[in-house]
Amino acid sequence: MTESSTHDHAAKPLRGIVPPLVTPLADRETLDPAGLERLVEHVLAGGVGGLFLLGTTGEGPSLSFALREEVVRRAARQVAGRVPIVVGVTDTSMAESLRLAEMAAEAEALAVVLAPPPYFPVRQDDLRRYVERMAEESPLPLVLYNMPSHSKLAFEPETVRALVDIPRIVALKDSSGDLGYFRRVGEIAAQRDDFSLLMGPEELLAEAVALGADGGVCGGANLRPRLYVDLLRAASRAVGRSESRAENRQVGELHAEVLRTAESLYRYDEGSAGVIKGLKCALSILGICRDVVAEPLQPLEPRQREEIRGKLRELGLSPVAPDPDRARRAENVALPAH
Repeated sequence: MTESSTHDHAAKPLRGIVPPLVTPLADRETLDPAGLERLVEHVLAGGVGGLFLLGTTGEGPSLSFALREEVVRRAARQVAGRVPIVVGVTDTSMAESLRLAEMAAEAEALAVVLAPPPYFPVRQDDLRRYVERMAEESPLPLVLYNMPSHSKLAFEPETVRALVDIPRIVALKDSSGDLGYFRRVGEIAAQRDDFSLLMGPEELLAEAVALGADGGVCGGANLRPRLYVDLLRAASRAVGRSESRAENRQVGELHAEVLRTAESLYRYDEGSAGVIKGLKCALSILGICRDVVAEPLQPLEPRQREEIRGKLRELGLSPVAPDPDRARRAENVALPAH
């Protein structure tokens, strides 16, 4: 994906960095509307190519249906068509997934994102038929979400091969972390000029571009959107230009900064829990939104929070507004008894 081949991607529905937007919360069942507004403007200012609402980083599966609908309606109204929006609709109930898809269509989203439904073991032929029915009944096109660490079930390459022939299935986001798998599904996706292939794990973004990725769904872009946009552009320019040391050096430097960000923020818990907790803590310190996480997750401890405050200084990030969680904690400190 080079600048000279932009026309090859004109028909693709999703391109660029599409952050899986964090869901700012005030408490278990209450959205933080001001935080959502600040966060949306923050990532759009970084030049992202779209927004993914109610994904893993957005804690979609942990939110009530009423709260999910509020997130989508508020975010879509604020974005107002500036970039495409896609909405996660994965649920154990197909009827609920379709209801969420109807709501996303009302909000004028581009597509809905569907992972294999969790809980029951499902054979690949049953999974294929399930997705085919979703594609028929959903009012919006589908983006396949390969997330085997969470759904316990992958879209195997042969299943992708069968599904890619369905015009209303328009993209695949791979969060398996397996570059061999990404290469195989990339070869399948290349059969269609209007099919987008997106990388999930941000540490693999640069390598994914060399394998044909059209963009990345990177959690860290909630915090540092411009960094990920710049890395994607640099990696795209470097494709097919291995003789350009300057371009390869730029990719290496930006990639190292992405890894540095992840090491600074995500190490306080395992997997996506560490990403969510670290990002929400960092965003609250920068004054963008609160650090409230959806249960069963719990926010980071004060000691960890201060460590992240120091890491943000090292990364050159400073608050854009007063820390909303510092004020909230001060209000909740018990007064000494008299």
